Amino acid sequence: MRIPDFKLERYFARWEFAAPYLLCSSDIEGWRMADLLALAGPDEQARWEGLTLGYTESTGLPALREELAALYPGLSPDQVLTFAGAEEALFVLVNVLLGPGDHAIVTWPGYQSLHEVARATGADVTLLRLREEDGWALDLDALRRELKPQTRLLVVNFPHNPTGALLERATFDALCELARERGIHLLSDEVYRLLEHDSRDTLPPAASHTPHGISLGVMSKAFGLAGLRVGWLACRDTALLRRCAAYKDYTTICNSAPSEVLSLIALRAKERVLARSRALLAENLALLDAFFARHPDTFHWVRPRAGSVAFPRLLRETPVARFTEDLREREGVLLLPGDVYDFPGNHFRLGLGRTNLPDALARLERYVADTSR
Repeated sequence: MRIPDFKLERYFARWEFAAPYLLCSSDIEGWRMADLLALAGPDEQARWEGLTLGYTESTGLPALREELAALYPGLSPDQVLTFAGAEEALFVLVNVLLGPGDHAIVTWPGYQSLHEVARATGADVTLLRLREEDGWALDLDALRRELKPQTRLLVVNFPHNPTGALLERATFDALCELARERGIHLLSDEVYRLLEHDSRDTLPPAASHTPHGISLGVMSKAFGLAGLRVGWLACRDTALLRRCAAYKDYTTICNSAPSEVLSLIALRAKERVLARSRALLAENLALLDAFFARHPDTFHWVRPRAGSVAFPRLLRETPVARFTEDLREREGVLLLPGDVYDFPGNHFRLGLGRTNLPDALARLERYVADTSR
């Protein structure tokens, strides 16, 4: 396999732990270990205290898979397979499903591995562009025009990274029906699901909604536990999951034992865990609404409907990469230029999920004022 550098991850490898203020992180502020352990019930506490650091079951801790399956109405634990993060889950699934001669359609802009891993299998990939002028909505007619006889996979990511867009229910239903009619697998990257800014907008998981749906999940985003590196695939096709499990024997084989127990604690206390995430997002989103209202001549803001990221556009003639570099050097604030997505338009990714957002935003505002003179 030959695959290009992952531009976003290379950018974070250089700056994530060097810049004092991360204003572009995609995850929720991580839990402190002591605070998470305080949520443990008697069973989880006993599991933690008696844990031995040996190999774990390759498909995932049974109790963990049971809790994960509960997130998907109608699915059972044997229809969930765990991985060392969503990245591994995606890598394994796409390599199992695609190869030379196949075709995939992937929404764009998006996380690079959603399309680049498919290309690396030898498959043909069509990037389906989401447009700011449409509120970053999915254009089903445009998708239908890109379908080919050899199309094997549709890849969508809603709530969307980096825009924070969310499908309307009618569009989601039509997308699932299209996949069913054509017999195409629908990979739904749902790592930001349950972070809808209005809970009434929450969509069903694809794995529950259509026999052709495959839901991708992770503990990193909604649950604020990126350091655990626990992700999963959920789908009704147990034969496909068995193929993925066999492929996983060549990658991580199994999950980290401590990470599985800590994930179990979070899932069994999910209402409290998610309430923390949602409260933080609501507070930060209110600050951002006010910030962009004060600077309509500098930024264009399509308000995100879900998730912990947004994709504003810089209205200055300054290239966004130069703007973000100068901001980082002068104020220590890290933004993610849209160049890492190879996406035009002077956009940048903004993260909503960190507790120090008020301080970072104040520094951004000072920079905007200083450079407007």
